[in-house]
Amino acid sequence: MIYEKYIDTLEETQVLAIRLAGLVHPQYTITLEGDLGAGKTTFTQSFAKGLGVKRTVNSPTFTIMKQYEGRIPLNHLDVYRLADSDEDLGWEEIFFGDAVTVVEWAHLIDEDLPEERLAIEITRIDETKRKFILKPIGEKYIRLCEELLK
Repeated sequence: MIYEKYIDTLEETQVLAIRLAGLVHPQYTITLEGDLGAGKTTFTQSFAKGLGVKRTVNSPTFTIMKQYEGRIPLNHLDVYRLADSDEDLGWEEIFFGDAVTVVEWAHLIDEDLPEERLAIEITRIDETKRKFILKPIGEKYIRLCEELLK
């Protein structure tokens, strides 16, 4: 099952991310794909805000992972630099601990990702318009999408 949502403004992206944050639980994994400038980090910043994170959230490109405290702890990974790497960052603890995890450029660690997750692909249409393709993998993620898009 695949869901598509067209977003016309930055505010709509923020609302979608904040709404999603209100529906997740520990051990949920959200993967984000999209070209540079598509809005992966912007989406994650709003998602973090929805979790009650107070700190500034920015892309962890150079550190690979940043952790934030909110209603649920947030692991924010940008695995762009792990292309062609066999590095294991302790995936079990990251994905199956007490946090929700957002992974940018997730296809680069596909074999390390949890079997079940919500895969989101963001396509930039113009300055503000985006197309979100949501691919829930697993029953709880299908229910999550249905609730999110009501």
